[in-house]
Amino acid sequence: MVDAVPPSDFQSAFDRARQIEGWLTADQAHVLWVEATKTALDSVVVEIGSHRGRSTIMLAAGSPSRVTAVDPFVPDWRYGGPDTMASFKANIAAAGLSDRVRLLAESSLAVRRRWTEPVGLLYIDGKHDYWTVRDDLRWAEFVVPGGRVLVHDAFSSVGVTLALLRHTLPSRTMAYVDRTGSLARFEIRRPTLGERIALLAQLPWWLRNVLVKVSLRLRLRFLTSLLGHRDSADPY
Repeated sequence: MVDAVPPSDFQSAFDRARQIEGWLTADQAHVLWVEATKTALDSVVVEIGSHRGRSTIMLAAGSPSRVTAVDPFVPDWRYGGPDTMASFKANIAAAGLSDRVRLLAESSLAVRRRWTEPVGLLYIDGKHDYWTVRDDLRWAEFVVPGGRVLVHDAFSSVGVTLALLRHTLPSRTMAYVDRTGSLARFEIRRPTLGERIALLAQLPWWLRNVLVKVSLRLRLRFLTSLLGHRDSADPY
């Protein structure tokens, strides 16, 4: 059997990743790939929440260093279970990236407690409740100065947004950079007042997304259309 050839550019990586179930737009995938290419060889990429590997492929294809994927694949969780983990492994192997990805099928908290390596890029897309996100954000302690922290669903989930407001808005070490859809970028450095204000300025868009999600569950499609959302999935 001939080993799969790993993707060598963004388009070939996304052509592979887009075939996998997941919630990552082409623009967001490009952000992941570009940020991964900036990772120094003496640091690693850490991904919190991998699901079936859509985002993992973009990170591993772009990064010159190893990607550590952390996902417990909890059996009783909606997106977890052994079938999901098997799918993840198969998708990474099919992309020719098995030697670039290390999977730790454990909780983020358990892995963080024993972690020692410098992190060049941190991507957070685990469970979206406040307490889990709060803990996942503590991984930023390992990110090197000038490194990036990417948070998915930053402005489309109540738990994620509240955790960001509580723990990054007053932070002296994480600066808000921008967002691509709900994917927010932060940099490890002292934030300016303007950057703190820019983070707060995303709240109207977040409130719009919360209203969209409520309308989808109530099947008020006319309201989601008025809000500019024409997809049956939640905004991301």
